[in-house]
Amino acid sequence: MAIDPNTESGGKPVGPVAGVRSGDALTVGDRDKRQRASGWLNAFLPNRSVSPATMKLIIAVEVAIAIAIWVTSPFKVLPRPDEVFKALGGLWTTQGLGQELINSFKLNVEALAWSTLIALGLAYLTVIPVFRPITAAISKGRFLSLAGFTFIFTLLVGGGHPLKTSLMVFGVSVFYVTSMASVIAAIPKGEFDHARTLRMSEWRVVWEVVILGTADKAFEVLRQNAAIGWMMLTMVEGISRSEGGIGAMLLNQQKYFRLPEVFAIQIAILLVGLFQDWIIGFVRGIVCPYADLTLERK
Repeated sequence: MAIDPNTESGGKPVGPVAGVRSGDALTVGDRDKRQRASGWLNAFLPNRSVSPATMKLIIAVEVAIAIAIWVTSPFKVLPRPDEVFKALGGLWTTQGLGQELINSFKLNVEALAWSTLIALGLAYLTVIPVFRPITAAISKGRFLSLAGFTFIFTLLVGGGHPLKTSLMVFGVSVFYVTSMASVIAAIPKGEFDHARTLRMSEWRVVWEVVILGTADKAFEVLRQNAAIGWMMLTMVEGISRSEGGIGAMLLNQQKYFRLPEVFAIQIAILLVGLFQDWIIGFVRGIVCPYADLTLERK
């Protein structure tokens, strides 16, 4: 017996799904038809999914366009790609770019570790009302410049590596605690009530709902603040140059207006930052495999 395409398997007609206007109502199954549209057309339409192969092609085309714009740029003061990669080779072989990257990477990781411990501790303490004003006050430190705290931190910890680490920790922590406090404040009341109906104590609720329940978001905030750390690195290493670092090298090249070298160092920082970002995302996927299960684009 032929089956009417406008009916379900049980014989009931498929009803419309309400849209913004009555004329915009969708029939159940329209979404599947849209998803079956031509793959390359989906890249130009909203709320569509594309295959991994299509996304790789999109990235390759956009990178090629960006390089073409760079090569044909009318601004002659900008170095050409061949000049940048030549400068990158010279910096690596003769000026110790690799060692400076290692030094800066260690500083960034150390500062990020301390910032994570401090910021997560302060954010989790917001479950206790007496600590909320303290956390809110610390989060306002993101409006302050690190230059104004250089002398204070020098008196407290001295110069050199401790000074750079303390400045980085302060700069990253104020942003990290702001983001995590917002994540915790946005936990729905229903999740707390669900945990209480399971006869959990309030401290067990904090562990299950606040700490474990936001672990995936904590990793995502960590990725964002790791990038902020790389942005602050140049200024921090410029303040104290005793240990060198990629920031000090960048400032030296910029001082003499060596633009190919400046661009080469920026590319090196970008590549290391992307690698660090991938590592954090990889660890997040292992520790929190459930995080992206309900996302439409995954």
